[in-house]
Amino acid sequence: MRLRSALAAALGVGVLLITTPASAAAATGQFRYDYMTTEGYEASGFLISPPSGQCLNLPGVGEDNPQPAHSPNNRTDAWATVFTDTNCEGDSFPLRPRTGGASERLKVRSVVFN
Repeated sequence: MRLRSALAAALGVGVLLITTPASAAAATGQFRYDYMTTEGYEASGFLISPPSGQCLNLPGVGEDNPQPAHSPNNRTDAWATVFTDTNCEGDSFPLRPRTGGASERLKVRSVVFN
């Protein structure tokens, strides 16, 4: 089961690296979150040096997955504001740069970096 989770996480990172456009204003570092796949496996998602000022729906926990992500960790050099719904809607919670994190009680689906 761990192999499947690792494979799913690696595949997610690969897709993000291919599909995320380069941005002149980007947060440097990594944003990490955990989630349950639609198949019922634990997985981790990553955003590597995400663009700033742009709402990002977290891959793997969009509207097609009834389970939101949890345990977000902000290891970028920018403030991250996480949201309970897609498209940066719903309740929000700020995570400070480099050390900001939350427990599995915080359920999230999107993020924006300032």
